[in-house]
Amino acid sequence: MTWLDEFGRLCAVFLAILLGFSFRGAYCELVVSNVGPSLVNAVAGTNVTLAVSFGGATDPAVTWSMGDLPVLTWTIDSPFPPDIDDSRKEVLRIEPTGSLTLVKVPLNYSSVYTVEMTKSGLGKASTTFTLKVFEKIQNVILSAKPDLAIEGTDEFTLQYSMLHGVVEQEKWFFNDKEINNGSHYSVREKSLVILLPNRRDTGEYTVSLANPFSNVTARMHVAVLYGPDEPMLEVQPAQPFYVSGDSLKLSCSAEGSPQPTAEWIFDSQTLNSSTNGVLNLANVQPSQGGVYICKLRNNKTNEQRQKNMTLAIYERPSGNLVCSVLSVNNIDLQYLCQWLGGTPQALLSMPVLNNSGSGAGSFSLTLNASDNLDGKTVTCMAYHPTEQNKCNITARPSISDSSLFPNQDGTIITLTWEVPPTSVVTGFDIQMKGPALQSKNRNGTQTRSSSQSFQTIQQKPGSARNADIFPLDPNLTYRFRIIPKALMTEGAPTKAHRIGPGDGLSGSAIAGIAAGIPCSLLFLLLLGGSIYLCVNWNKNKSRQTRYPVARAVEKTITTQTDSTPHNLLTGGLKSPPDYNRLQQTPSERSVALPSFVPPPPVRVATTV
Repeated sequence: MTWLDEFGRLCAVFLAILLGFSFRGAYCELVVSNVGPSLVNAVAGTNVTLAVSFGGATDPAVTWSMGDLPVLTWTIDSPFPPDIDDSRKEVLRIEPTGSLTLVKVPLNYSSVYTVEMTKSGLGKASTTFTLKVFEKIQNVILSAKPDLAIEGTDEFTLQYSMLHGVVEQEKWFFNDKEINNGSHYSVREKSLVILLPNRRDTGEYTVSLANPFSNVTARMHVAVLYGPDEPMLEVQPAQPFYVSGDSLKLSCSAEGSPQPTAEWIFDSQTLNSSTNGVLNLANVQPSQGGVYICKLRNNKTNEQRQKNMTLAIYERPSGNLVCSVLSVNNIDLQYLCQWLGGTPQALLSMPVLNNSGSGAGSFSLTLNASDNLDGKTVTCMAYHPTEQNKCNITARPSISDSSLFPNQDGTIITLTWEVPPTSVVTGFDIQMKGPALQSKNRNGTQTRSSSQSFQTIQQKPGSARNADIFPLDPNLTYRFRIIPKALMTEGAPTKAHRIGPGDGLSGSAIAGIAAGIPCSLLFLLLLGGSIYLCVNWNKNKSRQTRYPVARAVEKTITTQTDSTPHNLLTGGLKSPPDYNRLQQTPSERSVALPSFVPPPPVRVATTV
């Protein structure tokens, strides 16, 4: 109690005594009043006086009650000590004025105190005080129950405790904003209850405790655990599918507190991934395509969530799209389209023939061969995620190769032929040009006829690949060919095969002759040139050997010339000079020659 309170109380007592003496005898009614405020705050362990004043009577009887329980009675100015409850004698003390003093007031003496004064003949008078005993607030601690705040639980409680102190005023704050009772928060004794906590309740909570003698705050950060939320899956680069050999990155994440950990599972096996939930895939293959599972886990709450994603990894079919058509039983046509391999298999269809049918990797349609299919272009459409392709099929009656084989006598031949797979063939016409085959008339005699154009002599079904023709006359020439047919449509005929004595040279012989003629001419030209050069060379050589000529030869020639002149000289030509004579010495020319008897004429041939 301060000195101002003490001064006020003394003034009140003095005023009451003064008024009592002034109006004694004039006003005869007992009056009791508070000296100071009726609400008294005190610190535990200190002395506090509940001061009163009375008037209108002397020596009234005083009774103090603590709550409804009387604890002290006494008559003012009585020589007898006050009657005090034994358990309270150390605390309660009556003042001469009737005021009540509490010595070292304990905390449990906070109560409503009532003083009642009575005087015989004057009735009763009373007044009340409210005493609040406080301790200074010290060592305030906030705690949580349960230890973790988890989103979605029923409630989460914050409560405080303190070593000392009596709280007169308690306030709670969330992020410095005062909390009021409501549907989400409930302020209870020494606690704050959060109903259905959620992640938005994460933040700093403060409790402010106050009494007239102290003011203390305590803070606590609360993290509401939640998650993992719905996982978010992402693949980079983002594409509808991937091709064998690509590299890509899968990531998995979700909101949560604390941050959830992620793991990837593929084909029932856990894959190594980073703490951020990133899975790197390099040089992917089709076997790595499929469902990838991401599992997220909150390590504090043990809550788990998972999400799947399908990874499409494709591989282009091998090779090229292949289309063909086959004749079946010479009646039906089987169109076939194939593009094998790849992941997935290519989807094949032939919209021209069938709008609804399709196949994977291989697709065939068997239809009745008819005129409307002959020469008709059928397109096979091939769809694969990595590529789209197509090929055209045109079915026509055709023969790829044919040959002719005669027997040893030349009276029978066998024609053979081959049909390509894309040929539409329901039959074959065997045609011949030349003398007709031998036949007998009604009289039994053989007749013959001939044709300058090809005539059909046999018809074969579409399955046939050979035909025998007989009888043939080996002394006559025949030509044969085969015409493929698709019902009423005819294909291109084969080359004409010829047999008979008029066969002539074969094509290879003719080609050899054609190639040999220029070679022969060149050889003759070279031979002629060689002969010419030899003749000229010998002629020049013979001219040189005549100078000089041997004497025997000279005499022989001279004699022969003199006896029988050469007929060429009679034509007025001079005889050639005698070169031998010109070469004789003077002595030889002056000596007479011996007599010479000419031999019989000898015919001499000179080689030039």
